[in-house]
Amino acid sequence: MSARALVHGHASGGMLRLDEPLSFWGGFDSATGKVIDRFHPQHGACLTGLIVAMERGRGSSSGASVLAEAIRRGTAPAALLLLDADAIIATGALVAQMLYRIDCPVIAVGDRGDWQRLSTLLRLEIDAGPDALRITPSQ
Repeated sequence: MSARALVHGHASGGMLRLDEPLSFWGGFDSATGKVIDRFHPQHGACLTGLIVAMERGRGSSSGASVLAEAIRRGTAPAALLLLDADAIIATGALVAQMLYRIDCPVIAVGDRGDWQRLSTLLRLEIDAGPDALRITPSQ
């Protein structure tokens, strides 16, 4: 697998695959952890504590601050599993890690087949360190 960690850390949890990219700026409520974009297929879904799989983020660079705030509040996903690297999402998770010492690993899988396979699992465990990345199904 060609996956790489954009932001290091450990996470485990249930999976939620988003059908479309999500903008954290205007599409996600950091107070509740819910998707608030009324046009998004998963409108109303709560992302808190889940490993969220989506192809990429969408939208404004301000989304990084919304994600960082959600991480601080404890309403963010446990981790983000992306098909493509996304600098805005990685920045939000990295800022939260640096300021609040809270991990929200961000993984860019890079291969559509691997991403689709991982995103259909019920639960995952992610260990993303500077030297190794391990993504495994969990109970």
